[in-house]
Amino acid sequence: MSSWFPRWRRVDATRDGLVAPDETLPPLQTLAMGVQHAVAMFGSTVLAPLLMGFDPNLAILMSGIGTLLFFVIVGGRVPSYLGSSFAFIGVVIAASGYGGSGGNPSIALALGGIIVCGALYAVVGLVVMAAGTRWIEALMPPVVTGAIVMTIGLNLAPVAVSSVADSNFDAIMALVTILCVGLAAVLTRGMLQRLLILVGLVAAYLIYVLVTNGLGWGAPIDFSIIGAAPWFGLPSFTAPTFTAHAAVLIAPVAVILVAENLGHIKAVGAMTGRNLDPYIGRAFFGDGVATMVSGAAGGTGVTTYAENIGVMAVTRVYSTLIFVAAAGFAILLGFSPRFGALIQTIPGPVLAGASIVVFGLIAVAGARIWVQNAVDLGDNVNLIVVAVTLVLGAGNFSLALGGFTLDGIGTATFGAILLNALLRRLQRPPSAA
Repeated sequence: MSSWFPRWRRVDATRDGLVAPDETLPPLQTLAMGVQHAVAMFGSTVLAPLLMGFDPNLAILMSGIGTLLFFVIVGGRVPSYLGSSFAFIGVVIAASGYGGSGGNPSIALALGGIIVCGALYAVVGLVVMAAGTRWIEALMPPVVTGAIVMTIGLNLAPVAVSSVADSNFDAIMALVTILCVGLAAVLTRGMLQRLLILVGLVAAYLIYVLVTNGLGWGAPIDFSIIGAAPWFGLPSFTAPTFTAHAAVLIAPVAVILVAENLGHIKAVGAMTGRNLDPYIGRAFFGDGVATMVSGAAGGTGVTTYAENIGVMAVTRVYSTLIFVAAAGFAILLGFSPRFGALIQTIPGPVLAGASIVVFGLIAVAGARIWVQNAVDLGDNVNLIVVAVTLVLGAGNFSLALGGFTLDGIGTATFGAILLNALLRRLQRPPSAA
């Protein structure tokens, strides 16, 4: 009988070629690669909680803890980092009524929904462990998952745009941020290009400091909070509150996480030449448990990260021990209030500009799923499913069900799954020529 964890085999640091999940580099190289993976997830894992009014320090801390939980549950067999999931942003804002700046006063309501979502995700993992993944692939073909992912980006668009609508200066700084991110995308190379959101955000932040604190053209940044914050300390924990409304609104995100994680594991399996399908159920369960633990402490829901898969693709190093090092580094950052204070000084217009780019990239990611899987939009079933799903989500179509309301992302998610299943069953086969 094989052990739960693999026996990692040490490989030569100078060896060319792929480093497999059950192989490991020397300790110092493993640590350096781990820090690189932590930096790769940093931009998104910090940005997501800021957009929802969560504590970014706590989100970083819980991403590290969640990654360690995931590592243990999958037995060190699947190389992945768990960071803040953007799929939660729209439903968390809807459930908590967050205004878009500062801390979220109703964060407890969102946390209850995040925990329910994590529990549902974990149950899916248990079912997959028992029955395999074929039923998921049948229930959520690429046309459905692509439409749902695109809907999340479109549903969030008004949130980012409305936050700078009342001020010309804020709107201009948001556009400057968009330009900075765009320039980072086309002018940088290697790791900097993979961190294009973070690089653009830093550049726009420096420009904002120049024109406000330097030239006095807008509200200056108050840097005193950085000096007042200690280097080390506990982040702010929040206890969850459970309501039916938040649970029903946020729980459908589990569908997105399943599709996302499934795609990531398939991609890593293809890149490594290893069959990781036997660990898909464990991966779902591990991600679900990590999301529940994060929500219980006041953190965001978590998911596997495409950024880290990109780093693995570039370096060809897939050793799972690297993610233990990455998690440890993230946990250290999470215990630094001064780091959190620095994040809190990011101006609202700069954050709004970054949000516009990120939400657009989420929408484009949905289209990429269709392209990569050659989805035929000439097929009437696919055409109707996509058309209806996008309008339900972008228009925030709400449906009152008893004492709670199912908002746009929820109706779009369930609508896409049910409509595709119904129309596909009723579809007539093409007539013979």
